[in-house]
Amino acid sequence: MLGRIFKAYDVRGTYPDLLNENLAWQIGYGASKFLLSDAAAGGETSPMMKNIVVGRDMRTSSPSLSKALIKGITDQGGNVIDVGMCDTSMIYFAVNHLDCAGGVMVTASHNPPNYNGFKVSKRKAKPVGEATGLGEIRKQAAMVDKQTMVPAGGRVEQRDLWSAYCKHVRSFLHTKGKLKVVIDASNGMAGTMIPKVFGKESPLGAAPGLEIIPLHFENTKGQFVHEPNPLVAANMKWTQEAVLKHKADVGFCYDGDADRCMAVDEKGNIVGCDVLTALLAKYFLDKEPGAAIAYDLRSTKAVAEDITKLGGRPVRGRVGHVFMKGALAESGAIFGGELSGHFYFRDNFNADSGAIAMSVILTILAETNKGLSELIKPIARYAQSGEINFNIEDKDGALAEIKKLYGPGSAANGTVDELDGVTVDCFNIKGDHGGWWANIRKSNTEPLLRLNLEAKDKKTLDKMLAALSPKLGHRVEH
Repeated sequence: MLGRIFKAYDVRGTYPDLLNENLAWQIGYGASKFLLSDAAAGGETSPMMKNIVVGRDMRTSSPSLSKALIKGITDQGGNVIDVGMCDTSMIYFAVNHLDCAGGVMVTASHNPPNYNGFKVSKRKAKPVGEATGLGEIRKQAAMVDKQTMVPAGGRVEQRDLWSAYCKHVRSFLHTKGKLKVVIDASNGMAGTMIPKVFGKESPLGAAPGLEIIPLHFENTKGQFVHEPNPLVAANMKWTQEAVLKHKADVGFCYDGDADRCMAVDEKGNIVGCDVLTALLAKYFLDKEPGAAIAYDLRSTKAVAEDITKLGGRPVRGRVGHVFMKGALAESGAIFGGELSGHFYFRDNFNADSGAIAMSVILTILAETNKGLSELIKPIARYAQSGEINFNIEDKDGALAEIKKLYGPGSAANGTVDELDGVTVDCFNIKGDHGGWWANIRKSNTEPLLRLNLEAKDKKTLDKMLAALSPKLGHRVEH
C-alpha cells in the first residue's frame, strides 16, 4: 500500500482506501526518524532540532490524518509543533522561523476532495523528494510494527503563528493608492490565509489600499465549486468573469493548499506564469542589479532574454519544487519562477509562496501605475502551445525519435539537451526547420509525455505542433 501513495515529490492517495489513519501513523513515525536523523547528521545540536512542524489543509479527512501523523511522530521520539489549519507556505515559514528539524503539511494540493497526502520538508524547509528522503521515510514506515514498538513519548504543542507569518508576508507588499483585487480561493486554504494575512482578521489590520473581492472562500464543507487547480483554464473562468464584472485591476486564483496562484489581467486574460517570472525578475533586478534569477526550462525564451538584457544572470532549472529550490540555493538567486505557478524567493528561505507572489505583483502594479496587460505585452512576444499531454506506451522511443529527427546531424540540425526530458532548440535556425523550440518530458506524477512548444509566430507554432504531435502519441485533453 505504501508503494502506491509515495510519489516523486510527496505522499498522495485517495482516502480512506489508499491513505488512512494507520498509514498516517506509520508515515509520521518514518518521517520523524528521517528528519531527526538528518538534523543530527547535519551537526545540529539545538533542542529545537527535535521539533517537527505539522499543519493541515481544509479537507474533511485532514484532522484525523493529522492526529494520526502526529501520534506517529511523537511515538518515534519527535516533538510536534502543531500550527493547525494553514497554507503550505506557512509550514516553510514555520520550520525556519522556529528553527525546527522539518515539517509535514497534510494536504493533497489541487486534487479532488477524496484525496489527501503529506508534503515533507527538512531543515531550512528544504524539500524532501524520492531521492532526498521520501524513499527512506517509506522504508522506515514499512519496517515499524505499531504493536511491538514502545512509544518514545514526544510532546505536542499548539502554536498560533499567524501574527509572525502575516508580518513576514506583508513585508513584501508595498502599495499606494487603491487596487481592486479579485481572489478566488478555490474553496481551499486561501479562504483562511487571505483574511488572516491581508484582510480584517490580520493582526496588522486590512492591507491598506486593497479592495478584495472574494470568490469561493468557504472551505469547511469539503467541497469544491471547481477543481482547485488554476493551471486548468476552465477553472479560471470565475476569476476572469469577476475581474470584468467588478472592473478590477487584477485577479488571482489559488490552488487547494494556496502555495501557488495564477493571475488574470484587468482585461480578463490569463497571464502565463513564465511571463510573470520575467516581470518579477525586472522588479528584483531593479533592487539588486546583477542578481541571479532561476526559471524552469519550459519557460518562454523571453525570460532568459530579458534577464540578460537587464544585466541579471539567468539560471535554467529542472521542473519541480525540489529542483527549483535547489537551483536557488546553489546559485544564490534572489527569485525564481516556475510555469506551474510556484514562485520562489531568496528572502523567503528560497521557498515558494502564493501569498508573496501576489504581494509582489500588487506592489509592481502600485509602483508603475500601469495595467498588468500593458506590463506584460513586451514579454509575451512569442507564440506558445501551453503544456500539452500525450499518452504513449513507448515514451523513450518517442523521445529518441524526436532527437533523431531534429537534433544534430538531422536536416533541422537543432541543439539538444537532456536536463529534464528532451529539449530541442531550432529557434535561431533559418529556413523551413527554424524558428521554434520544444521541451518534451515524462510526467513525474502521471504516465504521460508533456510537450511545451514555442515559436517565433503562430504559423510556425501550428506547423510544428502538427509535425510533433503524431510522434508523441494520443493527445490527452483535460
